[in-house]
Amino acid sequence: MDNTAFFNLSYGVYLCTTWDNGRPTGCVANSAMQITSSPATIAVSINHENYTHKCIKDCGYFAIVVLAEDSDPKLIGRFGFLAGDKVDKFDGTPYAVRGKLPVPDGGLCYFACKVVDTMETSTHTVFLGEVQDAENLRKGAPMTYAYYHKVLKGKTAAKAPTYVAEEPKEEAKYVCSICSYEYNGDIPFEDLPDDWVCPLCGMGKEYFQKVGADGKKVSATKKEKWVCKVCGYVYDGDVSFEELPDDWLCPICGMGKSEFEKVE
Repeated sequence: MDNTAFFNLSYGVYLCTTWDNGRPTGCVANSAMQITSSPATIAVSINHENYTHKCIKDCGYFAIVVLAEDSDPKLIGRFGFLAGDKVDKFDGTPYAVRGKLPVPDGGLCYFACKVVDTMETSTHTVFLGEVQDAENLRKGAPMTYAYYHKVLKGKTAAKAPTYVAEEPKEEAKYVCSICSYEYNGDIPFEDLPDDWVCPLCGMGKEYFQKVGADGKKVSATKKEKWVCKVCGYVYDGDVSFEELPDDWLCPICGMGKSEFEKVE
């Protein structure tokens, strides 16, 4: 079977949010659609291993936020590649409670839904949600999955229903250690300006790793390993940990350098 045929199906890019015992949480979803108009009902597919899956099951409600082509790509990096049981994805993310559900700023519109039924597969649950509230938030072009891949050069999270394992690359690539974005611009990575940031998650050059065709990190010398004691994030940027500025913060939990310890 040619799995690349699935790339021709049309998808959007959405945030699916809910409550975790009063704490907002959520994930990126690309398989969401309206299935009836009266009553208005939306279906969304969520991986069993996503923490958001458990929270929707417990809460019984979810919101779908439609992202725009000009939405902050950090929303995709944060909601699509971090684990909600280990990281507060809404920490530092402006949002408002709309339709009784958390809706991050930057989307085009939202649909607040009550779970009325589910369908189970071996890996995902399709939640059927009757729309309780909906609102257009601003004007813009909805982000399609094709735009996300072709223009933003974004990657598919392994737990997404549309994930297809890629063939190994023949050439070495620079890959973001936060969101797995691969840099493949015309300018050599080493020649990019120091203030260049990942277009997907917004992190700096120091968070990129040179990865060979075998998928392993290319490193000339062995580096010391520094681990955040709060969230477990492992720093492995090109700049040595000791040389990072004093106000540098962990990109996952926001703690300072003092919360990191060197691990042998």
